[in-house]
Parts: sequence; C-alpha cells; structure tokens
Amino acid sequence: MDNASRTYPADRCPAITVDEILDLDSREVPPEVRGDSWRDLGTEPVTAERYTSAAFFEAEKKHMWPNVWQMAAREDELLQPGDYVVYNNVGRSYLIVRQDDGSVKAFHNVCLHRGRKLRTESGSADDFTCPFHGFAWKTDGGLKHIPCEWDFQHLKERDMSLPELRVERWQGFIFVTESAAQVSLRDYMGAEVYDRFARWRLDECYTALWVGKVINANWKAVSEAFMEAWHSIVTHPQILPYTGDANTRYSMWGDHANLALTPFGLPSPHLAADNLSEDDIIAAFSRTSGRSASLEGRKLSEGETARKAMAEINRANFLDALGYDSAGISDSEMLDAFTYNIFPNLSPWGGFVPNIVYRWRPWPDQNATLMEVRLLGRKPKDGTMPEAAEMRFLTPDEPWATVTEWGALGEVFDQDMENLPYVQEGLIASANNRVELGRYQEGRIRQFHQTMDKYLAGQLP
Repeated sequence: MDNASRTYPADRCPAITVDEILDLDSREVPPEVRGDSWRDLGTEPVTAERYTSAAFFEAEKKHMWPNVWQMAAREDELLQPGDYVVYNNVGRSYLIVRQDDGSVKAFHNVCLHRGRKLRTESGSADDFTCPFHGFAWKTDGGLKHIPCEWDFQHLKERDMSLPELRVERWQGFIFVTESAAQVSLRDYMGAEVYDRFARWRLDECYTALWVGKVINANWKAVSEAFMEAWHSIVTHPQILPYTGDANTRYSMWGDHANLALTPFGLPSPHLAADNLSEDDIIAAFSRTSGRSASLEGRKLSEGETARKAMAEINRANFLDALGYDSAGISDSEMLDAFTYNIFPNLSPWGGFVPNIVYRWRPWPDQNATLMEVRLLGRKPKDGTMPEAAEMRFLTPDEPWATVTEWGALGEVFDQDMENLPYVQEGLIASANNRVELGRYQEGRIRQFHQTMDKYLAGQLP
C-alpha cells in the first residue's frame, strides 16, 4: 500500500506503521508483538510545579510510594540463602532477603529497639544484629536475641518480629509494597503485559552491567525522557539512519503499564529525502548501535534488507550461541525497542536482545534523581545463573560513555542527560506553569500523571 492510498488519524505520523513493518518481516510475528492499545487521554497541560514543588514531592512520599509495587531487586542479586539487598527510596529502607527454602521475604530495615538501620549495604548474613546495642533478628524476620534481656521482660508480650512487606516475583524481578490494599502484581500490571513477558523469559537473564548516576532533575522528568522516541530527531541524530523514531507505536493498559515499540533497521521518516540504501543503514548501525551485535563488514545479499540481516546476526549471537532455539523468534523481537513502563519507576525492555532495564528514584528530593541502567544478559541454556554485576556509581564528572562495556549506548545516555538539568531549571523558571504534551507520542506521560493523581486523591490503591 502506498502512502497516498492510506488514511491516518490526525495524530499519527504519515509513514509506514509498525504493523506494516511487521508484515514485511522474514518470520512470523507472534500475537505478543501485534496489537494496538492506545487510548486518547485528552490534551490538558501538566503543571510545571509537579516537578518542582516540595509540597507535591511530600504528597508523593505519603500517598503514592508506600502504596505501589516497587522493583526492589533482581533474583541474581541474592542467589543464596542469607543473601540480602538493601533497597532505599524516599526515606524508606527495606531488606530483601533470600530464605532457606529459596523464597524471598522483605522487611523494614529498622531496629525495633532504638531505630538504627540494621544494614546499610547489601550482602549476606546469618542474622541481622543491630550495630548499636546488639538486638538481633533471624533472616526470616523472627527475633533472635535481646542483650540484657532482664531489662526487657515487657517485650515478651509484644510482637518483636521485623515488620514485613508484601513480595511478588516476576521474570527475575522482585517487587515489594507496604500496601495491604494493593492488588496482585499481575492485576496491577494487567494480564496482557504480565503474561506476554513469559515468551521473552527475562527470568533466564542476569544483570551483566549495572550503572547509576545522580541527575540534577526531578525523577518524573528523567523517567519521561525515556517514554517517547521522537526526541531522537534532535537529541540522537546519529541513530536516525536505522531508527523509526516517528514510526513508534504507543500503547497503554490500565493505570500502571504502557509501551513504546520503536522499530529498528529502517530510516527515520525524518530522513525520507535522503533516500538511504540498505547498505547505508547497515553502515550507520555498525558505527553507533550499542545494543546489538556488530554488522561491520557484512555485505547484504541481493534483495536482503538491513532489518533482516540485523535480526539474523542477533539470533546467532544472543540465542543460538547460548544453546537456545531461535527458529520461532521474529525479526522484531531480535531487534526492536520494546520499552515498557511499569508505574511508577521501572522500565523493562521486552524481546530477546540484551534487555535494558531503567529504574528511577528521587535522590533525595524533588530536584535530583538516581538513574540506574541495567543490561540483562541471557545465561547459557544449560548454565547456572551468574551473580549480578555490582552497580557502578558514576561521579558527577564521569560521562556515561566512560562505561566502555556498552559501547555506543554511553553516548546516547550522555545526550539524554545533557538535556535534563536544563529541563529542571526551565520548569522552576516557568512563567505559565504549563507543560504541553503531544496527544499521541506523549500519551504515556499523560497516563503517568493521571495515575499519579489517582494515588494522591486516594482513588488508588
């Protein structure tokens, strides 16, 4: 079908659609990749003060953060009984602990005697003994020891177990919530999103690389920079020869989940006048892509597309080489960016290429964010699960590009982060207190804020 014979909604890019791209792929595309779940959420502006107000931040702390599901750890961070992760966010501190039977429990990381944090760093322990006076708890949260017990006889009548949080595990991620009223994680995410990741088996993956850095911008502003693809036209021009930025399909489910599906292996519609060849696409991809196997020196056969060749080399490197069967895996799943967001602060990528995972936390207030980026590698099919890489914490002066292990991705992150401090400064200086969003391409941001409003109003959970 040519462009002239198509009809488009007014808020869609008049170029080839994601479904039309999938129709041209060399292998059958599964239902998990098909389907559009976008909905019109209106065009009202968002107020700038949501990103800058101390009062708004305190409302988030009180009404939203304790009541949502938060990704506190990956399974590969605590492989053995007694392994634990310290997860801190907005003044709360939790211990995520592997139990003897392989299950996971989570506790408030606070001594019930005088309130000291029991642990300040992740590690492994036989018990949690407070460094202040020596009160001790077992790794299952039960009280183990009270020093000078003769002076605490009154505690025999009180529950001195560590207060416990709800825990759910999904695709190698460990989620916690303080809320007894919150729905199950599957209902929270929506069955369509929760179940489709079973195909991509992120529970077979481990944290191969983990990098964090504090960004001088509000956590929402930082996360929203990764909720749409069309900023690439100015921010990431080097990836446009092989990135369908404006072709991206945006989807939303319920209150807590959404997706941007950005196709790779074809030029941006913004470069239509350049008439790039398939070889041009391959050359640009080999120079600047940091998430896929290199195609440098690869010659396309007659009629072969760059998209097909890029998918094939990824199958060979990321599935076949590890002992997995790639026969039934579509080109899209081996190439495209399936950038999901799970409210409020997690973005796990779908598909089979080394999966990116973003997490954002206020650090420590409304004006700064700890941004974390993980690359998940797939373990060999018959191999054991490797331990997670420790987070490399970049200093303010260290660019993301100093992390050589992820190649050209570092430059992309530096380009993103260069904008964000100035976004925060602009929001603080805003004269009209308005942030105007696109109807379609920024609809995920609008969904995010509407969900936030439901928590602040007590409508959720």
